[in-house]
Amino acid sequence: MDFSIIILFVVLAALMFFMSSRTRKQQKQQAEFRAALAPGQEVMTGSGMVGTVVEIDDESDTITIETTPGTRTRWLRAAVAKRTDTAVADETEEAEASESSDDAGSITPADGNVEVPDDLSGLDTAQREYLENKRRESGETEDK
Repeated sequence: MDFSIIILFVVLAALMFFMSSRTRKQQKQQAEFRAALAPGQEVMTGSGMVGTVVEIDDESDTITIETTPGTRTRWLRAAVAKRTDTAVADETEEAEASESSDDAGSITPADGNVEVPDDLSGLDTAQREYLENKRRESGETEDK
């Protein structure tokens, strides 16, 4: 019997094992996430509906989500895909961090007036003028 066939089957079996273990791990994480749902959390369903968890019924494994005040719908707990209130908080923190960072790559003037060319042919001219103004401001001469 050829050993390469045996090695091939062993490698395929190992790949199937690792792929299924990764899937089981993801399913376990999702089950833990859904078990930790509590009223007041903002969630998104798998179909994209966003709302706030109002009530959880463990017996029927359903949750009640309020999208707008007075509009409540019941969903299976498994339909909840993710929390959105933590994502909003993370995005807010990232936006605040980016606003406080230095704009070293920006070429906009301090007064906020920027001339934008009408077509692409003016971009080269605008860039050349910008570089000339920078050289003048820094006191460089045009000697090359």
